[in-house]
Amino acid sequence: MKPEATPKMTVLSSPVGLKSIISSLVAFSIIVGFAAFLFYQGQEGQVLMAIEHGHQEMQVQVAAEHHEQLRVKEAKVQLTAEPPDVSKEECNWSTGQWVYDNVSRPLYSGLKCAFIFPELSCDKYGRKDAMYQHWRWKPHGCDLPRFNATRLLEKLRNKRLVFVGDSLNRNQWVSLVCMVEASIPDDRLKMRVFNGSLISFKAFEYNVTIDFYWSPLLVESNSDDPIIHRVEYRIIRADRIDKHANAWRDANIIIFNSYVWWRKHKPDMRMKVMYGSFEDGDARLEEVEMVDGFEIALRKLTEWLGENIDKNRTRIFFAGSSPTHNWASNWGGVDRNKCLNETEPVYKVGYKATGTD
Repeated sequence: MKPEATPKMTVLSSPVGLKSIISSLVAFSIIVGFAAFLFYQGQEGQVLMAIEHGHQEMQVQVAAEHHEQLRVKEAKVQLTAEPPDVSKEECNWSTGQWVYDNVSRPLYSGLKCAFIFPELSCDKYGRKDAMYQHWRWKPHGCDLPRFNATRLLEKLRNKRLVFVGDSLNRNQWVSLVCMVEASIPDDRLKMRVFNGSLISFKAFEYNVTIDFYWSPLLVESNSDDPIIHRVEYRIIRADRIDKHANAWRDANIIIFNSYVWWRKHKPDMRMKVMYGSFEDGDARLEEVEMVDGFEIALRKLTEWLGENIDKNRTRIFFAGSSPTHNWASNWGGVDRNKCLNETEPVYKVGYKATGTD
């Protein structure tokens, strides 16, 4: 785990007088002394809050200076975008653009949400800019309502929602529970539980459970360990899904995702499919193309769902791949650059994912 980054003092380019400089140094010395006092008193949480506050104040100043530049970019995007079809009663949420919003965003604090995994906790481990927390998706021709955690919890009262899949669905779960738990300040009314591949968030007042279950290849496989799973040699069991299915069998809403793990990372990569079992002595392996292995897993999943899920009780969703971002030149960035130093959304209208083979 990386050590927490020490906040740095940023000097703005606006001219200041000697008196202002001395006042700033005195104020800074007071803050540092106060933070040191709290630290040696064992009040680590208060120190972090003081640092966080100063960090956020600095980001507000940076955001304000940069906001006008973003407004110009946004205006250019709007000029080139297709005009909305106001005749439609419902707009297409999948077509639109990112707009900078420092009024209703962010929806939660990354420093305060306990559900964010360390490798994704950007601001906690030293990311200097906080602009990424203020972007809001605006479809052409309509506005998405602001997320309302209380309303969602009321809708989910006495229900269980489960995300099933790989890290993409886990990230969706993290975002959702961070937004929800921020609306429940009393720690006695919420709980987080880790149980192997299953991570649970419980909101006791509403009797709501929001879970994530690690199952990157849907059926049983040699990648089922949520920690040790970065293996190129992948094996799925074509006829085994019950071990996973027991984790979501009683859910009211299930959101599956699977795709990235079926992509080829090298031209000759193939999926191993196991039939039978070692216990019965009839185990055998077959090699298939990755996409054919994906079809085998989907068939087994849909077969199980058809036989075990009551459509009147449980709603099922399936999320495919996320947009890829191989080269910044695809969206107007520096040629042959990937995501290095990319801190703003894609402005290019009509940008589509690439590299989905």
